[in-house]
Amino acid sequence: MHYHVLIIGAGAAGLMCAIEAGSRGRRVLVIEHANRIGKKILMSGGGRCNFTNLHTAPGDFLSANPHFCKSALARYTPWDFIAMVERHGIAYHEKELGQLFCDESSKLIVKMLLDECQAVGVRIEVNCSVDRIARSADHFALATTLGAISAGSLVIATGGLSIPGMGASGFGYEVARQFGHRIVPTRAALAALTLSGKHLEHYQDLSGVSLPVEVSCNEQSFRGGMLITHRGLSGPAILQISSYWRPGDALRVDLLPGTDAFEHLNAQREERPAAELKTVLADVLPKRFAQRLCEHWFVSRPLRQFGSAELRDIANQLHSWPIVVSGSEGYRTAEVTLGGVDTDALSSTTMESRKIPGLYFIGEVVDVTGRLGGFNFQWAWASGHAAGQVV
Repeated sequence: MHYHVLIIGAGAAGLMCAIEAGSRGRRVLVIEHANRIGKKILMSGGGRCNFTNLHTAPGDFLSANPHFCKSALARYTPWDFIAMVERHGIAYHEKELGQLFCDESSKLIVKMLLDECQAVGVRIEVNCSVDRIARSADHFALATTLGAISAGSLVIATGGLSIPGMGASGFGYEVARQFGHRIVPTRAALAALTLSGKHLEHYQDLSGVSLPVEVSCNEQSFRGGMLITHRGLSGPAILQISSYWRPGDALRVDLLPGTDAFEHLNAQREERPAAELKTVLADVLPKRFAQRLCEHWFVSRPLRQFGSAELRDIANQLHSWPIVVSGSEGYRTAEVTLGGVDTDALSSTTMESRKIPGLYFIGEVVDVTGRLGGFNFQWAWASGHAAGQVV
């Protein structure tokens, strides 16, 4: 079987590339080793798929080369993808901070992509694994469970290492290395963080409690929800900062962002001198969490018994919660993978290898990682579109 274009990986980037290549009259085959197409699309956004972000900009991505993503993102914008969504009559809404979600189900996004593929004659095969890839002067030859396949262009859209339970693997990195590409060291990103020792003992029974915070690490800060879990901390703010946190780094959690805790406590002491500290804190924090803070960090007694210096010390701790993170949940639950195929050897315009003509890398397998909130999908659409225009 010979094709103009063979795409390995039927996720967001692979399908977008197939649509664009097929629309140019290319004979396209997409193969997927899993038994289902678009698994990460289906599970994203709680099943409603946070398919893009209106405010997408290069600064929302981490890469050893922060300029690499600019070209593809500029040439395929959130509005381009929204136009496709609207053409298929899929209802959507903005949840917050530019994040767009389907009103109904992420299944509609997968169906849209498959319908677009079908319209331009793209063939898709699942349960197909690759045993060997070789390259001759003008094509790639692959030994697969479907048999021998050859193609003029080979596109690697296999994703990263995150969520191995859904079939994630390092296959794309292996292909890159086979053809002389360097891999920027990978690690889990947008992952929950774990606690241990007394920090875990103090809070794990509060699993399910959430509150708005501002979390900072390595000169990066994110404001959003924090969720206490039975293993540690999660929620949007924690997932965001996990991309910047490394073992041993200090994590600063402001439990009352936007509030002057000292001014608040001082005012409450004047108005309610008989009120206990835990009662006053429960007015601005979840009750169980406020009580736990008073059990382990502060002594709860009537506010009139606190001097200003003590209140200021409490306020400082509320703005910099003394919690020590021990690790992350890793790839098991991480939404994306940091690192990947080094962009120095790829064209930022076409995603083609500078080493091997006809070889392309798109999506998560590349060393471009977005923040939480639809940015990684937009990179998948944009990089897939960039390669699809030229393969």
